Amino acid sequence: MVKSMNAAIAGLKSHQTKMDVLSNNIANVNTWGFKSRTTNFQDALYSNSISGSAGKMENGKLGGINTSQIGYGNTVSSISTNYTTGSGQYTGNPLDCMIDGTAFFIVGPYRDTAATPIDNKGIGKNGLFLSRVGIFQPDSNGYLVDNTGNYVYGYSATTVAGGTVTINNDKLVPIRIPEKTPAVGANPAERYAIQTWTIGTDGTVVGVDEENIPHTIGQIAVASVENPSGLEQSNGYLYSIGANAGNVLAMQTTSATGTIKSNFLEMSNVDLASDIATMITTQRGYQANTKIITVTDEMLEQLVNMKR
Repeated sequence: MVKSMNAAIAGLKSHQTKMDVLSNNIANVNTWGFKSRTTNFQDALYSNSISGSAGKMENGKLGGINTSQIGYGNTVSSISTNYTTGSGQYTGNPLDCMIDGTAFFIVGPYRDTAATPIDNKGIGKNGLFLSRVGIFQPDSNGYLVDNTGNYVYGYSATTVAGGTVTINNDKLVPIRIPEKTPAVGANPAERYAIQTWTIGTDGTVVGVDEENIPHTIGQIAVASVENPSGLEQSNGYLYSIGANAGNVLAMQTTSATGTIKSNFLEMSNVDLASDIATMITTQRGYQANTKIITVTDEMLEQLVNMKR
């Protein structure tokens, strides 16, 4: 009798967790770069009411019998994240961009990469984060930052005589507008006054100054993650690299990682119709478990009344 109550309570807890996940999905249906989640159930612990045994082919012995088990309801085994790319929404801002593929932007606090270089495998150990939201803008120091102030990391560009541009793709640096004139004494370096921006499909950032001269500022790096489900979401839309994420490598965009689309932001990949339908079935499951508690309570009441 008590087992049915325990199973019903376990079912209530599991369905409540599933409803929490669904409500979070629906609440973020219009959140840039949001990845929907799915709740996975599994059977709870079983106990044997009859233990199985093998048959014995001997005179006077019996044949085999099967094990009879009673379960204790269910529990949440895991919560999975769907990392498929959401559709893009046109914003008209050339500094807004999305990755049409599986990779992530690399953002984070400022790191003095001149003193301590960051190679393409040093994302996690340097406190950098991954992101799917490319709302970028220049700050007052000429750095490219996202809308929460995190620096955007990529590769620096060197322009040599003749206009040939070389991308230094072995070290990650915060992307910054190049110097127009170097620093002299107490006077800081003067940087180009960029008027218009362009971000190419390979992440190359080009700015045009007030004299209508284009300057290659750098190239946005992307991170390839071996197991995206091993990422851990932190504040906002930032992901930290969890212990089970596998190899995380910064690189230039490829056909495998996906290309960068300027003037677009990635929308949430929540399937609203599917989540609404799942919410209804979850509600029905919750109601069924409450009914088990009600019926079990009535049976216990009848048992108590037998003594009166």
